[in-house]
Amino acid sequence: MAGTAISPGYRAARWGYLAFCVAAFIFLIAPILVLVPLSFNAEPYFTFTEGMLRFDPDAWSLRWYRSIFDGDEWTRPLLNSLVIGISATVVATVLGAAAALGLAHPAMPGRRIVSALLISPMITPVIIAGVGMFFFYSSLGLAQTHLGIILAHAVFGAPFVVITVSATLAGFDWTVMRAAANLGANPLVAFRRVQLPLILPGVISGSLFAFAASFDELVIVLFMGGLEQRTLPRQMWSGIREEISPTLLAVATFLILFALLALSTVEWLRRRGEAAGEGAGSGRT
Repeated sequence: MAGTAISPGYRAARWGYLAFCVAAFIFLIAPILVLVPLSFNAEPYFTFTEGMLRFDPDAWSLRWYRSIFDGDEWTRPLLNSLVIGISATVVATVLGAAAALGLAHPAMPGRRIVSALLISPMITPVIIAGVGMFFFYSSLGLAQTHLGIILAHAVFGAPFVVITVSATLAGFDWTVMRAAANLGANPLVAFRRVQLPLILPGVISGSLFAFAASFDELVIVLFMGGLEQRTLPRQMWSGIREEISPTLLAVATFLILFALLALSTVEWLRRRGEAAGEGAGSGRT
């Protein structure tokens, strides 16, 4: 109640909970955020120099960011990651959204079994999946090809689309589809004009997760990729094992910014979907 006083024990528990959350956040995020200032080191070291600690302007530099775009050592892997990631996302989005729509239909037989099979790539150890995909795609002549890696990444990206679209369809009002059919719209038109705009936030969220999974994937590329299919994670892995360069820190900073942008977009889409659902609910009322 409004006039009830807060007890000291409750206040202490609340502050203790907030302190635990802050400590957990620092424990998880600090090792990642420390990479950002180190990427501006003017010296080829992975530690803070005395000049950086004194905030000497000469100790800070963009040389490692410029080195990303000098030559093909990093630009080609970046281009490969973008091409493979975008292509795999398109395949995963189409297949995952279609599967989610099928699973959401009440007449779908064995929905639980099919759903478990569709999301199984998320829980299967990647090393096992990589070995299996290598032998499978090798028999088809798709090993060490862009198409083979795209299809393999789509397998891992599709479950994200299935989950997000299925969550969106959980609150979907199917009466609007019957209303569209009563007004003369065929199933394709009803899907394109009525259903797709309503579930679009879930589709986009799933595609973002699928792209992130493909862009960050390493094990599959180690098994199936050749020199022409070297992606950005594969190049970073080689850089750590062969030649340690602070350019890795600059690339890692770009990846951190991309992750923040993707998470912000997903949160925006979630809020937009909730607002659309509340608006539809008040309209029906």
